[in-house]
Amino acid sequence: MQSLLLSYYGDDLTGSTDVMEALELGGVPTVLFMRQPDEALLSQFRNCRAIGLAGTSRSETPQWMDTHLRGAFGWLKTLNAAICHYKVCSTFDSSPTIGSIGRAIEIGRSVFSQDSVPLVVGAPQLKRYTAFGHLFAAYREKYYRIDRHPVMSRHPTTPMDESDLLIHLSRQTDLTLGLVDLATLQSAARSAAFDRLIENGSDIVLVDVDSLETQALAGEEIWRVRKPGGTFVVGSSGIEYALLAEWAANHTVSAEPSFSPPGAADRIAVVSGSCSPTTERQIRHALTDGFDGVEVDPIELVSGESDKAIARAVAAGRANLEAGRSVVLYTALGPASDRGAEIDRQEGARHMLGRGLGELLRALTIEQKLQRVIIAGGDTSSHALGQMGVDALTVRMPLPASPGSPLCVAHSRVKAIDGLEVALKGGQVGTDRYFCAIRDGLSI
Repeated sequence: MQSLLLSYYGDDLTGSTDVMEALELGGVPTVLFMRQPDEALLSQFRNCRAIGLAGTSRSETPQWMDTHLRGAFGWLKTLNAAICHYKVCSTFDSSPTIGSIGRAIEIGRSVFSQDSVPLVVGAPQLKRYTAFGHLFAAYREKYYRIDRHPVMSRHPTTPMDESDLLIHLSRQTDLTLGLVDLATLQSAARSAAFDRLIENGSDIVLVDVDSLETQALAGEEIWRVRKPGGTFVVGSSGIEYALLAEWAANHTVSAEPSFSPPGAADRIAVVSGSCSPTTERQIRHALTDGFDGVEVDPIELVSGESDKAIARAVAAGRANLEAGRSVVLYTALGPASDRGAEIDRQEGARHMLGRGLGELLRALTIEQKLQRVIIAGGDTSSHALGQMGVDALTVRMPLPASPGSPLCVAHSRVKAIDGLEVALKGGQVGTDRYFCAIRDGLSI
């Protein structure tokens, strides 16, 4: 295997494919594993210079992290990549009890025996920006401070009520926090300022990014302070975009990526556990353009009658597919139909919801010999794909105009799943015609 530039753990599946897409577009061959691979599986991807491990920590408790992240980070450390990245969502939504980024940093810092952890959240490619420690994000071509964002400030599980990321993190960890702000980053003293924060005991150093220019400077600093044996860093896929700028500048990476169009699929199946208004618009658009809709009751899907609910959904999806039409099976149609409060009365129900959607998608894929499918919802995707027998993913077609949601190829020991093209879409990702574009094989 070539020397690895980067290894990473994604805190959910769509975030993990976001990183893979960024790296592939930058000329870095990448594979994403669904679980820690054995040597036989790992050896199939010796051409790769980046290796990812898809996780679910965004929707997990600190106690879960204590049990699972330490082992995952330990395995990634054995890969001896120059950089090991704990990937979080670019909206940074998290809390002390769910998806605690602070706790994840504590664990990674311990595993890598590292005093100071660089943190980059801004990613202009995703319309996410940090300025003097505050996070801003776009929504329908308008820009909002994250605590005033129409969606993320009202997230059903981890609403963002604070835009100052250092204050937000201080609720999740007692580690000391430092900031390389925009003014400092763009000054001649940026390296000295970064080093001073480390020397003065800042356990976490947030680096502002508000443009491609400051992104490149952040990448230069992260690469400069790397240590032998691998450096642990945290952030969005802004980490990859920043490093790719540095790798291109210092000629570490020079390959030009090339991807052939996949062509149209005659019919596809979509499962969605997303309550996002973005996904709602995508579903409504799809229903006007060749898709049939099947509403799946989320409460039934997590109840003792889940087998019957799945069987009914499969039967409905089968009828649509056998009629030659694509189908979208959804548990919610926008925020107004969110039944999260009911779901959360049952411990672990959200994970059950994702697994149920994965089970019905697997059944339809195998039975109907589908060649292309979509899973919508960041938390949903992680648990749904786990039910489908997928071992690893590679990129089939990046979607640079809709970043973070590439069309992937599934690698599996299940013959009917191996080679399946699958797109994994976070709630806030994609244009209104995303589902239709994936069906038609268009790079939107």
